[in-house]
Amino acid sequence: MNLNQVTVETTDIPRAKAFYQRLGLTLIVSSDHYARFLCPGDGSATSATFSVHLAQRMTPGGAAIYFECADLNERVAALQAAGVTFDQEPTDQPWLWREAWLRDPDGNRLCLYWAGDNRVNPPWRVP
Repeated sequence: MNLNQVTVETTDIPRAKAFYQRLGLTLIVSSDHYARFLCPGDGSATSATFSVHLAQRMTPGGAAIYFECADLNERVAALQAAGVTFDQEPTDQPWLWREAWLRDPDGNRLCLYWAGDNRVNPPWRVP
């Protein structure tokens, strides 16, 4: 199974659309209460999608959305140059992923990361 769709809440659809397009996602569905994006990748029918839906108020939660980026350092630098603020710069983690953390305009936690083969085959993978 591959991750196909993640949906988060927003209190402002136009603001959320602009933010996620600035991150490099391609808008594929848009309405006054919902927007869906194709994540950067090969553009095939199996590419992951991401969406936002309108909420009257944000529901507290601990969800984190992970976007895998082979060009993590360059992408973070380009996003910072475009005015995106990061909570954490790209950092090598003990679990062998390199992660950069930020929040969308509604406070949803986002991680841009690169794990390479360690994403599914870390040295401690269960046999």
